[in-house]
Amino acid sequence: MNVHTTLTAYDGFTGQYINGQWCSGSAMRELEDFNPYNDNLLTRIAMAGVDDLDRAYEAAQQAQKSWAMALPKERAAIFHNAVGILDRRRDEIIDWIIRESGSTRMKATIEFNGVRDGMIEAASMPYLMHGFIMPVDRPGKEARVYRKPVGVIAVISPWNVPLHLSNRSVAPALALGNAVVLKPASDTPVTGGLLLAKIYEEAGLPPGVLNVVIGAGSDIGDAFCAHPIPRIISFTGSTEVGQRIARISGGSPRLKKLGLELGGNSPLVILDDADIDVAVKAALVGRFDHCGQICMSTNRIIVDGALYDNFLDAFCAAVSEIKCGDPNADDTMIGPLCNDAQVQSVTGLIESGRQQGFDLRVSGETEGRIIPPHVFAGVTNDSRLARSEIFGPVAPVIRAADEREALAFANDTEYGLSSAVITGDEQRGMRFAQGLEAGMTHINDMTIHDFPHVMFGGEKNSGLGRFNGHWIIEEFTTDHLVTVQR
Repeated sequence: MNVHTTLTAYDGFTGQYINGQWCSGSAMRELEDFNPYNDNLLTRIAMAGVDDLDRAYEAAQQAQKSWAMALPKERAAIFHNAVGILDRRRDEIIDWIIRESGSTRMKATIEFNGVRDGMIEAASMPYLMHGFIMPVDRPGKEARVYRKPVGVIAVISPWNVPLHLSNRSVAPALALGNAVVLKPASDTPVTGGLLLAKIYEEAGLPPGVLNVVIGAGSDIGDAFCAHPIPRIISFTGSTEVGQRIARISGGSPRLKKLGLELGGNSPLVILDDADIDVAVKAALVGRFDHCGQICMSTNRIIVDGALYDNFLDAFCAAVSEIKCGDPNADDTMIGPLCNDAQVQSVTGLIESGRQQGFDLRVSGETEGRIIPPHVFAGVTNDSRLARSEIFGPVAPVIRAADEREALAFANDTEYGLSSAVITGDEQRGMRFAQGLEAGMTHINDMTIHDFPHVMFGGEKNSGLGRFNGHWIIEEFTTDHLVTVQR
């Protein structure tokens, strides 16, 4: 397997990656990809049409047959090669994440490390497709269960953590012998898709095993989900779009399995015995990392009344020290929101909080797409501010009378992705965590965590299925029963 060793900066992000070829799309229109901080044009991409989508799925279907037969060490080698490429191109890749998604350098570095860790985890997966033998109540009969790849997996990824949230599905899908067609968000076509294709191409992945299509949802979105070839659709994004994908996929002539990681309204609950310094740190990073544009972000801060005033004073003092501005600067915590629609949505929520008379403790003026941190105190749990997935640097702080009311507030949401509780008593925290209606709960830490070998997923309207480790192996493979009668 040939692995390129000459290090020249990646370029040519102007079209599609289909069957190992870089080609223009057929939609007869271009996508202009801008830097959200300074509006510099990064690239123009000839967008895909339905014909391009058909070619991508057909190439994936054809390539998957031989890829599934590759030895485990051959598939694992791709990911070991990819880790080496990431290490050599670290600065180049982090720079792309900053420029295209508006990520701060801190967040882009964390995202890069997440992708690298995911590659290492994926390298182990070809060896973990375990089958088993079962006894049967019949003389001389044996039942064998073989674990196999499902075939072609369709991946739709979001713009907020584009490289990681694409690769979180792509890497295990490929490692397990599937082929992939990836559609990244239009705000991040390079870091969400084309850059990943370059990495895998350089790592030696055979043509057709990974295909990337860049197209408007109005042109190829429905067809992407309804197409008869993919067996699984793995989507990360909003609950509203996830529900639409479920409806469209249900109308496909071939039944599909859905893996949906959707919206969140993650509560951080601070009990009356919490260490305030621990609570402030968890709330600060959990709410404002990447401007709050993370599905696991602390969306509500729920504080026991006994600690409410002391916590609020310390939290507001810390928030006031946050640096906003150029995402490329090492000490910037809040850079630009990804697009103008997001700015409009967040400023609308801020205005809603003002109109409802909540106590605005920290604020500032919006400049371009940079919204400084806002802290609202005295927020009610049934308000628009508390019930919305904010996806911006706005922190609603809610007073709870006691532990019982804090738990009721935390669970009073349609979402159930991540959650956290801060307490001086680990056993108390464990009891509280068991009462939370969420896929993930963290004791004495923030709500944002994603480890490549540890389960990730939500309850209620936050999604279906699980990512990472052996959970994603179960999601992206199928069991085949073969019996033998001797």
